[in-house]
Amino acid sequence: MATQTLIYLFVGLSFALYIGIAIASRAGTTKEFYVAGGGVNPVVNGMATAADWMSAASFISMAGIIAFAGYDGSVYLMGWTGGYVLLALLLAPYLRKFGQFTVPDFIGTRYYSKAARVVAVICLIFISFTYIAGQMRGVGIVFSRFLEVPINLGVIIGMGIVFVYAVLGGMKGVTYTQVAQYCVLIFAYMVPAFFISFLVTGNPVPQLGLGSTVNDGSGLYVLQKLDLVLQDMGFAAYTSGEKSMIDVFCITLALMVGTAGLPHVIVRFFTVPKASDARKSAGWALVFIALLYTTAPAVGAFARLNFIDSVQDTDYAEAPAWFRNWESNDLIAWRDKNGDGKMQLGKGDAFEGAPEFAGRTGTSGERVVANAATDDNSNEVYVDRDIMVLANPEIANLPGWVIALVAAGGLAAALSTAAGLLLVISSSISHDLLKSTFRPQITEKGELLAARLAATAAIVVAGYLGIYPPGWVAQVVAFAFGLAAASLFPAIFMGIFSKRMNREGAIAGMVTGLSFTFLYIGWFKLWSPDSNVAANWLFGISPEGIGVIGMLLNFAVAIAVARFTSAPPKEIGWLVDKIRVPRA
Repeated sequence: MATQTLIYLFVGLSFALYIGIAIASRAGTTKEFYVAGGGVNPVVNGMATAADWMSAASFISMAGIIAFAGYDGSVYLMGWTGGYVLLALLLAPYLRKFGQFTVPDFIGTRYYSKAARVVAVICLIFISFTYIAGQMRGVGIVFSRFLEVPINLGVIIGMGIVFVYAVLGGMKGVTYTQVAQYCVLIFAYMVPAFFISFLVTGNPVPQLGLGSTVNDGSGLYVLQKLDLVLQDMGFAAYTSGEKSMIDVFCITLALMVGTAGLPHVIVRFFTVPKASDARKSAGWALVFIALLYTTAPAVGAFARLNFIDSVQDTDYAEAPAWFRNWESNDLIAWRDKNGDGKMQLGKGDAFEGAPEFAGRTGTSGERVVANAATDDNSNEVYVDRDIMVLANPEIANLPGWVIALVAAGGLAAALSTAAGLLLVISSSISHDLLKSTFRPQITEKGELLAARLAATAAIVVAGYLGIYPPGWVAQVVAFAFGLAAASLFPAIFMGIFSKRMNREGAIAGMVTGLSFTFLYIGWFKLWSPDSNVAANWLFGISPEGIGVIGMLLNFAVAIAVARFTSAPPKEIGWLVDKIRVPRA
């Protein structure tokens, strides 16, 4: 069976499964829509949480960043995995003990303030829309290559799929859909990793293959060969980092703390029966996540080796099929700088930014790019880093069914997280803004309708952000973690562990942390991208890591304001005592 037919079959069957589950478990009450009725088994919830959290950034983009950044890419592994330890120890059981529907629910009640609830909703919307932009971009990339449609149309198709099962099923439908999506995505990630590890090293276990010798008779270990090959091409060694220690520390910490403050992850712990189950869910989620995260470094290293072997000094006229496939989707481009008709990789940019194709072909048959910068570096090839995991099976000449499986897995990863984020946005608008703040008299039926309308509007905005994303998928997601670290995490943490923290302090802290972090990221990534170099960063901290400074500002402002304003009511102290007995 042709590869394209297999892709349509695998993707079609997975979509039918997701929609079927959503229809079968359609939410009929607000409790089912928001927290799946509160009776999800911890193991099932752990698997759904893993799918909710292992987004397009984890499946599609992370190994691509590791492939090109090498050692510097380890910040994503350490930060995103370590964050779950913080979540399990510091937040999950206490928030489940609180027993409400949303993160703004906790903040509004704990800080006895509608204003605090509204500020929390604003923070949540900033975080969620930043995060969802990366997911929809990932959906577009998968659709554009494997279903042979433009990226923008791929984003729109993804919007339609998410609309059906997120708006219809709510958290109840999404939970069981995410269990299916986890099974699809982890199988799709591991199978090609086993194949490629065996082809490169003779060891089918990728975690062990990364530390094995290469199957080329050289006797070199995988990382040794990568270091030598990249240094010969003018790059830094793969195992050496170029980021400063403070930036590595801040990015890692921002990702860790951001994980513990992500609203769509936290809300998953409201779906289990009791507080002890929340801790078990976090533990199971970490196990399920570790399967992918311990494999990603090997996938990234193998992808970089195979990419170089496949492209370097190859005549463009004899370019492999995978190269032409991705070139037709505007995600790879070649510029013949020296006129020899061969593709050369090197340090530097082949073009000024992403290629903008001029609609004609060059002397070797390549697609001419209109924005070819005048430079003297040796690099002739542009490659979008987000394609490396998706292209890996094609580069390694794996069977068509493996390529089809990866397509289904990439879509499962992006759609599962997009659905979780949309539910968080819709529940915050319908429950926290309408029911709890502006229209307390609204009926349950009216609230459920408002939640579905809010989710529909959120899908439209998410689609726009997917079409015009501010960076690579993993980068965009990293910004969301920074915003979560700077805004919601301190308010939640102090709400659990500080009886003295009051509404004035919490509100001032959230506004300060969110504003500072958003403006810093916006300046370097949106308004003045040319100035985004280490020399211009505050304390040498990149936009990906600035959430740590935002978090510290949040804590400092909140504590200072709380000290000079009135203490919380006594009943809030009793609430904190009650929350901090997680076993009850």
